[in-house]
Amino acid sequence: MKQSSGILLFLLIACQNNQEFVKPQVKPLMEAVYASGFVVSKDEYEVYSQAEGYLSEKLVMDGEDVKRGDPLFIIESEQQSSRYRLAKENYDMAVSNYKDDSPVLQELRASIQNAKTKMQFDSLNFVRYSNLISSNATTRLEYDRIKLLYDNSRNDYSLQQSRYEKTRNQLFIEVQNAQRQLQIASNKSGHYTIRSQVECKVFKTMKDKGELVRRNEPVAVVGKDNAFYLELNVDELDVQRIRTGQEVLVKIDAYPDKVFGAIVTKIYPLINKQQQSIRVDADLKESLPGGFSGLALEANIIIRSKENALVIPKAALLPGDSLLINTSDGTKKIKVVRGIETLDEVEIADGLDSSASLVVNRSNSTR
Repeated sequence: MKQSSGILLFLLIACQNNQEFVKPQVKPLMEAVYASGFVVSKDEYEVYSQAEGYLSEKLVMDGEDVKRGDPLFIIESEQQSSRYRLAKENYDMAVSNYKDDSPVLQELRASIQNAKTKMQFDSLNFVRYSNLISSNATTRLEYDRIKLLYDNSRNDYSLQQSRYEKTRNQLFIEVQNAQRQLQIASNKSGHYTIRSQVECKVFKTMKDKGELVRRNEPVAVVGKDNAFYLELNVDELDVQRIRTGQEVLVKIDAYPDKVFGAIVTKIYPLINKQQQSIRVDADLKESLPGGFSGLALEANIIIRSKENALVIPKAALLPGDSLLINTSDGTKKIKVVRGIETLDEVEIADGLDSSASLVVNRSNSTR
């Protein structure tokens, strides 16, 4: 037989019995779990509207970079705009009424001044009548009347001052209340300016200017364009074989000529009942040639591997982990210990010599 690429493989065909005689190969062998999935941008999320209205301004386009806090969309709602305008008008009026030159406070200060003037006049009159009563130049009745006028005007002056302070304090409270209401309306109005929560790239926008946007409706997809991970789906039958830290070999449809390396970073505990699979995340070891999120991929999660494994075709393995070998005395059945397995090959960890000639019945089903 001819040796090819340093690997010994002897194949003798016995057509009459549909059998082949093969020798084991010593070569690298890898056992892996198949997974499918997608490339996903890190920090990728859907941007949702927190309010309902019409899109009045679209401030970004697909593929643009944005910083944290940058506005993406502006949504207008007549109902919310009316609430904000009313709150602003109430606040402006409250502030205006609280100013020193406001009509309300000017009127009260005028009342204070009038009361003060009258009190001063009545005070002088009372002093004059006090002098008169001491010299018996007036009657007690007249004196008492003037004294009563003075007492009333003094009380009225004090009352006007108290009314002014009370009104001014009430106006201040109205300013504070109106300011809080304006802040609430302003915060709700802020929901109509949709902003980015991270520094990222806009991968997709779902709405155009003039379109109706409903509450909790997605309007864009954003994420980082320089950092990606793999979102994999693994069959639930392979759940117990997956561990964080395992190596992953990845083929991405968009880059058919390249195999990417990755590492399993997270295994989600919830089984997807519809797909009968679990989600597994893996981080790429290298950057992608282009910043595209959502690329389809196939991956092999390496369970175990060996550089120099003694490998035979899986078709040669008989039930009970036994083999038929060809000897000078005819065929002989031996017991072996299997190791790493793939779809078509199996490692023999113990019980077989590399020089043995194995009998392979091609009619056997794959084990």
